[in-house]
Amino acid sequence: MPITFRAARIDDVSLVVALIADDTIAAARQGDFGDEHRAAFEAIEADPNNELIVAELDGEIVGTMQLTYIPGISRKGALRLQIEAVRIASALRGRGLGRQMMEWAVERGRARGCALVQLTTDKARKDAHRFYDSLGFVASHEGYKLTLG
Repeated sequence: MPITFRAARIDDVSLVVALIADDTIAAARQGDFGDEHRAAFEAIEADPNNELIVAELDGEIVGTMQLTYIPGISRKGALRLQIEAVRIASALRGRGLGRQMMEWAVERGRARGCALVQLTTDKARKDAHRFYDSLGFVASHEGYKLTLG
């Protein structure tokens, strides 16, 4: 099943929000599409170091991810690609679409000159851990988060 990728448009954001919320871990913290999501999309769209990407299959949005390009001083000034909010529609998981999406993202980072691709995933997402391991990602660091509100 080949999928295509493109930058999200404002009309897509409610579907992106629904994809992110279609998950037991994220459902409680995501909420329904609203002004906060619209403002976040506008900020992402205005920032050349951020991309909200949608994956389409037969013209339908079936996946999403946010790509952030982070310039840094460490690693000799390396540019990093941070991948966040990776989702494939629950009915289509396990069919290789996520693999296509992640391979596309890695190539996009490579094309932008990134030296490193990084992501975080909730410790409870054991299937996601196996998936990222199968793609060659290494759980080399312990991630920390602090909720501010």
